[in-house]
Amino acid sequence: MRRPWMSLLLVPVMVVAVALPISGAAWAAPAVPAAPAARSAPAGRTATAAPAASGRALQPGMKGSAVKALQRRLAALKYYPGAIDGRFGTSTLEAVWAFYEVQGLTPHNYVSKAMKRALAYPRAPKKLVRHPAANRIEISLYREVLVLYRNNKVQLISHVSTGGHYHYCSPGGGCGYAVTPTGNFRTVVFMRGWVHVPLGEMFNPVFFIGTAFAIHGDTDVPLAPVSHGCVRIPMDIANFFHKLVKVPGEPVYIR
Repeated sequence: MRRPWMSLLLVPVMVVAVALPISGAAWAAPAVPAAPAARSAPAGRTATAAPAASGRALQPGMKGSAVKALQRRLAALKYYPGAIDGRFGTSTLEAVWAFYEVQGLTPHNYVSKAMKRALAYPRAPKKLVRHPAANRIEISLYREVLVLYRNNKVQLISHVSTGGHYHYCSPGGGCGYAVTPTGNFRTVVFMRGWVHVPLGEMFNPVFFIGTAFAIHGDTDVPLAPVSHGCVRIPMDIANFFHKLVKVPGEPVYIR
């Protein structure tokens, strides 16, 4: 079960920074360290489960050759379904969500007929910037999707959860409004493992505004935008994401 986490750093954190180059072996993700105790987070909308009449629709918990074919297709399109093992788990579900989002379809917790058709004739992610850098990270707040480009070619597409547009107060004092800033930024620093911040913890954060806003792993990355302002990515992707980007200096475009 995924556990909700807090995700915005309000004050600088004293952690040793590590800059890592792009690695061809980045997809071999290490095991995720044990997470601290769970905390509450704002409730978000959830995708619908497969209707009773769609008993054959691929969905979490299923396994077999059809699931493996789905995983291979998603991976070929640069989504991350986890291991190509024929088991429909959390990683595969998050890749399914990302695919729905990029295609402009209503996300579900199963593979709908509309998704099957889109898998045969998929749309490429919509580029957010007219004249971007060839290597870059693009984050769409409208679709809740992150796209990583290398030499102007898609290398990774991930579902994300961004600022939830709600008021909050930090346990340590001070209040704010949960919003992810838009604009052109660059990666600043990578901090390994669980980083403790005033509002909770973040995993393997790659900061793009000082040590205040980051792209980071979280155990709760729902379909709805629920973070305090950072960009949450699934834990399995957070295991290797920092190895795919230049730190510091990778352009980050948020729209």
